[in-house]
Amino acid sequence: MRFILFLFLAFSLPAQAAQPTPTNDADFIAANDAFRAGDRVKLARLASRFKKSPLEVYIAYYQLRLDLGRADTGSVRAFLDRPEDTPMIDRLRGEWLKLLAERQQWDEFDAESPRLINEDNELACHALQSRSRSQPQAVLQEARMLLWFSGKAQPGNCGPLFDAAIAAGIITEPDIWQRLRLVLETGNVSLAMKLAAKLDDAGLVASLRGAAADADRYLGKLTLNKESRGQRVAALFALLRLAKQSPDLSIARWEKLAAEFPEAEQRYYYGWLAYEAARKQDARALQWYRAAAGAPLNEQQSAWWVRSALRAQDWPAALSAIDAMSPRQQREPAWQYWKARALKATGNPAEAEKLLAPLSAEYHFYGQLAADDLTAPVLSAAAPNFKPNERDIASMQAMPGMQRTLTLYRTGLRTEALKEWSWTLRNFNDHELLTAAEVARRNEMYDRAINAADRTVNVHDFSLRYLAPYRDALQPHIKEQGLDEAWVYGLMRQESRFVTAAKSNVGAAGLMQIMPSTASWIARRLGLKDYRRSLLDQLDTNLKLGTYYMKTVLNWFDDSPVLASAAYNAGPSRARRWRGELPLEGAIYAETIPFDETRDYVKKVMSNTIYYSRQFGAPQKSLKQRMGIVAAKTQDNQQAIPDEK
Repeated sequence: MRFILFLFLAFSLPAQAAQPTPTNDADFIAANDAFRAGDRVKLARLASRFKKSPLEVYIAYYQLRLDLGRADTGSVRAFLDRPEDTPMIDRLRGEWLKLLAERQQWDEFDAESPRLINEDNELACHALQSRSRSQPQAVLQEARMLLWFSGKAQPGNCGPLFDAAIAAGIITEPDIWQRLRLVLETGNVSLAMKLAAKLDDAGLVASLRGAAADADRYLGKLTLNKESRGQRVAALFALLRLAKQSPDLSIARWEKLAAEFPEAEQRYYYGWLAYEAARKQDARALQWYRAAAGAPLNEQQSAWWVRSALRAQDWPAALSAIDAMSPRQQREPAWQYWKARALKATGNPAEAEKLLAPLSAEYHFYGQLAADDLTAPVLSAAAPNFKPNERDIASMQAMPGMQRTLTLYRTGLRTEALKEWSWTLRNFNDHELLTAAEVARRNEMYDRAINAADRTVNVHDFSLRYLAPYRDALQPHIKEQGLDEAWVYGLMRQESRFVTAAKSNVGAAGLMQIMPSTASWIARRLGLKDYRRSLLDQLDTNLKLGTYYMKTVLNWFDDSPVLASAAYNAGPSRARRWRGELPLEGAIYAETIPFDETRDYVKKVMSNTIYYSRQFGAPQKSLKQRMGIVAAKTQDNQQAIPDEK
């Protein structure tokens, strides 16, 4: 059906779809402002200007949403039955369903809920509540299986289901203890208190409150009764809170209490102590993982077991840790790659090659490393490429969902634009994704172009996946600083996806996502006397400051792009502290960065660099060569640079 629509549009529309006028954009901004202000009169006055426009559905949503509590069922159903394919209809459906549930209009709720696409846990609990009228036992079992065993708080409307399941004996006391442990692991003390109150343990709430207030003080005063499960749970909670602060503090308290815990709880403690130590790059993590042998580990604990072994360059331990993972986790590219490396290091190169060969055909960091490590690189055929023609592009741009996305993006409503874009592309095949990517590129929606091109499975266009806009503006700064253009683009792609107005939630701005304080420091070093905060949003200033800072951190960190990328993202002091006691492969340094965001960032920046290097026709170096070796800690390289910010 979608193919027929594409054909129809291709032969019925001009090569370039008509663009909304600036007046339309101004009217839409005004309508959105009126909606946010609750100005029904202004919204009604503007609504007539959007009749038969792709954006009419947004105006209709705004009007209906402002009066949803008083709206008649017919008006709501008329909106929900609209023919447009847009997330706004599903959004209102979810909001309407919550209102129906609040009113306990279950028959109407049941009639509409099957049409909902984006369900959240609040609506899931409403749906269970409705079904409980006819299937009470089955619903309570489902609530237990699907929603109970979580360390996160569930929506308030799930509470009556849980209470009913507890009263019916479907959620048992061991189930409550199990969830309490999960919740304590996340540090959600208020939810833990509520769960503790459901247990037959009079002192548990007070114990948890004391452990949460001051873990070390609580443990110092504790006389542990090993027969009291509540005391042991509270003590373990306090010990884990201490481990987050300092493994030394935690193990010192533990050694005085360990004998009071059964073996399973001892192994549980060591699993968490090892995890916290590994994230702090504490060399004792491996011995504590060994002490936890047999304890069930979650995916994060398992991952850091491998990382602690890599950092110690203990390949047998790395192999054992990967083999202990769940089958699903073992299939992740990271652990496929590191298992191959461990197999090769422990004398099993043939098995290593079996893992590396298929991995090397994948387009990501580990695929690139796998290709570098193969004894005989696999000569795979070039990925099929596709370039849409002008009719393809005109047809795509004329789609109502694309028109809505373009307007939302252009008028600065980026959150709404991203939702409309994702909705429009949700069922696209590779050719359609690449056509959408080209439309986005032509409309300077570079982040959306990359988003679409990244999603293709069999047919690719790496010039869209690795866009390189603003080269004319960037070249003088790259030459001035003597930087590798591929690395600069690799970092910019990860920082901002080339959105000039990008702002992070911590205030970083522009293409190169520079923090205002860093920008001021750079401006002083450059002698920019007229610099002011507003200049950071200007393209040339942002590029000038960003490339200068890249060169600065590169000079500080042995000309290592791995260390410099980590420093750019997380700060020089952290990048310096993450060096090893022994020299580390760049890939191992990156893999063992404690911050999830920075670890992912460095790997992607370096992977991006390879693709940009090929695109720019630069002399080729493998990813392993670029990652290099990160020198061990020394007294000199652990000192802050005198003029470091």
